[in-house]
Amino acid sequence: MSDAAAPMRTIITGGAGFIGSALVRQRVAAGDDVLTIDALTYAGNLASLRAVEGAANHRFLHADIRDATAMARAIADFRPSRIIHLAAESHVDRSIAGAAEFIHTNVVGTFTLLEAARAYRHGLTGAAHAGFRFLHVSTDEVYGSLGGTCAADGGLFTEATPYDPSSPYSASKAASDHLAKAWHRTYGLPVVVSNCSNNYGPYHFPEKLIPLTILNALAGQELPVYGAGANVRDWLYVEDHARALDLIARRGRPGETYNVGGRNERRNIDVVHSICAVLDEIRPDPAGPHARLIRFVADRPGHDARYAIDATKLETELGWHAEEDFASGIVKTVRWYVDNSWWWQPLRQRYAGERLGLPPGAAA
Repeated sequence: MSDAAAPMRTIITGGAGFIGSALVRQRVAAGDDVLTIDALTYAGNLASLRAVEGAANHRFLHADIRDATAMARAIADFRPSRIIHLAAESHVDRSIAGAAEFIHTNVVGTFTLLEAARAYRHGLTGAAHAGFRFLHVSTDEVYGSLGGTCAADGGLFTEATPYDPSSPYSASKAASDHLAKAWHRTYGLPVVVSNCSNNYGPYHFPEKLIPLTILNALAGQELPVYGAGANVRDWLYVEDHARALDLIARRGRPGETYNVGGRNERRNIDVVHSICAVLDEIRPDPAGPHARLIRFVADRPGHDARYAIDATKLETELGWHAEEDFASGIVKTVRWYVDNSWWWQPLRQRYAGERLGLPPGAAA
């Protein structure tokens, strides 16, 4: 298990976000000295780091990865043995409505951080120079869309799948992946890239499908499902992903890509029905089954049909395996939201479930 390995000095960008905060909590508990860097945009939330508040081996820096001076100073002062880069604009719907921020953060921000890391490593010697790693965390959406409804008829994304992004978000992540790989090949920066499937779990910003469905259902509000709900995603529990990221950053080979997936393919409509069934069990609604709230809405532009990851390389080379299947993970997730309104209630005041992802001027 990676948590039993020697503690490291770790910078985690985007560490107040959904996946980043899970990694921060894990690594602080495991004994790493952690510097969390986050710009605290709409999806960054210091409440997600409450569990490590006051920990002697954790510090937080409010900064933007596009700020070259701030990044150079932070890295030089902290002197990390590795940087795990998660900071990104990450919501497809928001990228459709306004792509500029995605280019600025995901492309320019990644370039800025790579340059700061390159300058820092240039000044290292001996074991510190040889052992430094930069993990660039990306998404399966860079690969585009798979056919079929399952692996048997549509295949899986592998590390060799050609890039074919469909949305401004996935295009910006594809660009940042290419930058990361180029900085390894051209400058020798020991970069590793990971591409993950859809994450779910606690502390997930409520605009995404699973938390939005849970919170709307708890409030007795409509549960919007795009199109016919037939789009398929491979669901990965966030704590499993965080373990994978530590392992890849620790033992992954520079220049390589590792795909991280949960082997849990589900249609969106089936995900929504699963959430409704769990809520019917643990928080029944006197008005009737939660599935009565499901409403099909106009699909978003460029909606990829299916994503699914082949994680064989990660499983065989580094020994990682997901601990949660979807059945166990969705119960844990729903229960967490039911029990932790202190975290999500303030966010619902900022985002109450309104439709995102329509081009400017389009009708809802």
